[in-house]
This record gives sequence, structure tokens and C-alpha cells, in this order.
Amino acid sequence: MQFGMRFRRQDAADKLNDRFWHEIEGKPLDEVRRSQEERLRDQMAYLKANSTFYQEKFAAAGVDFDEIHTVEDLQKLPYTYKTEIRESLAAEPPFGKHRAAPMAEIVQMQASSGTTGSPSYVALTEADAEMWHEMTARCFFANGVRPGDMVLHAFSLAKGFVGGIPVMQGLQYMGAIDVPVGADGGADRLLRACADTRPRCIVGAPNFVLHLAEKAPEVLGCEASELGVEHVIVGGEPGGGIPAIRAKIEAAWGAKCAEMLGGTDLGVTYWAECDAQSGMHMVNMDYIITELLDPESGQIIPWGKGAEGEMVYTAIGRQASPLVRFRSGDYIEVIDTECSCGRTGAKIRCTGRTDDMLIVRGANVFPSAINSVITEMVPETNGVMRIVADFEGHTTQGALTVIVERGPGRDPADDAALKKKIEQRLRDSLVFKADVHLVAADTFEKPGAAKVAFVLRKYPDLP
Repeated sequence: MQFGMRFRRQDAADKLNDRFWHEIEGKPLDEVRRSQEERLRDQMAYLKANSTFYQEKFAAAGVDFDEIHTVEDLQKLPYTYKTEIRESLAAEPPFGKHRAAPMAEIVQMQASSGTTGSPSYVALTEADAEMWHEMTARCFFANGVRPGDMVLHAFSLAKGFVGGIPVMQGLQYMGAIDVPVGADGGADRLLRACADTRPRCIVGAPNFVLHLAEKAPEVLGCEASELGVEHVIVGGEPGGGIPAIRAKIEAAWGAKCAEMLGGTDLGVTYWAECDAQSGMHMVNMDYIITELLDPESGQIIPWGKGAEGEMVYTAIGRQASPLVRFRSGDYIEVIDTECSCGRTGAKIRCTGRTDDMLIVRGANVFPSAINSVITEMVPETNGVMRIVADFEGHTTQGALTVIVERGPGRDPADDAALKKKIEQRLRDSLVFKADVHLVAADTFEKPGAAKVAFVLRKYPDLP
């Protein structure tokens, strides 16, 4: 494929009635394994020649690139953690010490939401970008999108997130037409675009697409189910795989709901649910090797039905920002290893994160990151805060309530200005909407031997 102004894969229309977007999705697993291991050896040779980050990391672990031939050999290698990537980015901005391609070959960059600190910037070469388009197309095809479809874009299109421009690029690549309003455009504009363009599909966060459906009668004077949408494709937060939420989405839109899963570090999306709606398949086994880690035992476990663990990813065929044995933090259950659709990749449900992340209107938010912002605002604040997560699960479409102690001696009459300042700082730093409540210094018990619980499940009784 030639890049530049050619967005659409030349044979996209020919795939309209195909069973899979790519034949690898239905290949026997022994054939997939052979392809993975050939590409793994090539990736190790590439890293040996081009990655200072992994040269140093593997040397410290006493392992040589030439020792890695099979998927099992990956267990000789150390894990790569998100904290290491942040340190790498800080050491050599903008793309970090782990950048393994010349700057002259970088054609695109994307950013994570930065909820654990500063955003992580990911670099792409032309080959990497094409890989991302291909991976994304496979997922959307499994989810029900077809060449020629109009797709309403209800993920955020702002701030460099992979749910924005890369999703649009993947849809264009597969021959679909992206309606690029984005969640940032607001519910009214999205719904009016939906009424005007009559898209066959909508993509967005599950709670947000539910919110759109609830707003439709007010904005359009009709139910969302009257807009002709056939497929609602959701990701970016838990919900699509939760039966009660899925049922609400399908009833509200009169459409089939399918889920996808991915992330900035390895691509846009790499897991996708098929028409059976019984779990997400790995449809990109030739681009990513996925291990399943039991966090309690620290052992890699087989991909058997009912197995649970954290997914560990190794990119194969990646140039600019390659990762080896990356701890994703996504905790999953293997639903099955067979499917009526014919795809051979295991089917999973993501049951949550291995950390304490909250999701506020589609933005991933860590309590420790909020605490860091509040601490940075001493002496205006006392550096003490509590989050009130008075909603079910870890996801909310509302503003997140954050109770903050004002600095000692500060006049409560100045609270309105301080509240606005803190809310803006949180929005700028962590990309979410907060509702800050200011209280007197020393309202909360001083930290002691016990771990401080930043998150409260109900609003506390305050003096």
C-alpha cells in the first residue's frame, strides 16, 4: 500500500461478503504459532540492532536476543512496565529511549490519556501506521462494520487519543465512511448528525452511547431505535460485555451491540467480538503475541476455557515503539477457545483492571494521579483529598466528586475561585470533569499505619 492521500485499501470493497477480513483469523493455531515465531525472531533481530532500551534491559537480565526463538522462550525475558515507559519518555522526549526507529521515519504520533501521570506518546513509522489500520479493520469487520457503511464516530476525536484519528483511519482503510463528530462535539450534534446521515453503525463508549439514546427524544423528538442504526460497537471502558448494560444498549438503539478492546501501547484495538456476541476474539495474532499471567502465582497459564489473568503483550513486526512482554493491566476471563464464526483466537471478557482505575465519561482516572495534582497545589490545598465514587462499579458518566481540604488559614470566602482552579487543573492534567467540594484543613484523619483509602463509596458525614 502507498501512503499519502490514499486512505482506502484498494481491495476493501472486494471483502464485503468475506467471512473474515484476513485469513489469519481462521487459521489453525499451529499455523498461527509458526507465523508468530518467525515474526518473533525477526522482531528480536530488529530490537538487537535498533533498540537501546531493550539492549540494556535484556543485558541486565542476562538474556541475549538470539536465545528467543519460540513463544515459550519469552518467559526468559523480563516484563516491561508502564512505569518504565514513563521513565523512558521523561529521559528522552518526546518518544522515549524505547524509540527504535529514526525520527526521520516517524510519520504519526498518538497519545494515551495520561491518567497515571503525563501522557505517553507513541511513535509510528509508515509500516506501523499501516499495521494499525489493518488491525483496526479486522476488529471492526468482526464487529459488523462493512465496506461502504456510514459509521457515526462517538469516541473522543481530541487530545491524540487512539479512539479518535486512528479509529477514523481504520474505518477509511476498510472502505467505511466515518462521520467525524466525536464525543467532544456533544450529544446534540452527534444525534443530529445521526438523524441526517442515518449511519448503519455507531462506535463509542458504552455509557456514552446509552446517554445518546436517552437524549434522542429531547433532541430529535424520536427514539434512538427509530434512527436506523444496526450495529453499536463499544469499547474504551467496561460495559459492553456486561449483560444488563448490553441489553439496555440494544433495546435503546434497536441494534446489535458488540465489544472491542485495545490500547495505545500496542495499537488501536486488537480484540473484537463477532456476531455470536459471546466474547472478544484476538484477531491480530500475527501482530501481537499474548501471554496470560496469573497475578497471584506470577506464572504464565494456558489459554483454556475459564482461565483468568492479566494479559501480557509482545509486539511483532513493530518498528518505532516496540514493546516486549508489556504488562497491560487488563484482567480477563477466557470464555472459550472455539466459536461458531470460525475464528480460532480465544474469546475473552475483560473483567477489570489490576489496579484501582476509575472511568469518568470514558477517561481513565487513577486516584493516585488525582492525589498527585492536589498535592502539587499546596499551600492552596492541604494536599489531602478523597474521591466519592458513589456509583455502581468503576464507571460514571457524571462529574467525579473530589473532596479537597483547603490550605491552613485560607479564607472559605475564596472557595469559589479555588474550586474552579482545582477543577481546571484536573481537567487539563487528567482529562476528566471533577466536581470539587472544599472542606477545612484536617477534616480527614491524618495518615497512619493503615493505607489511606482515597476512594469512598458514599459521601462522608463531615463536620
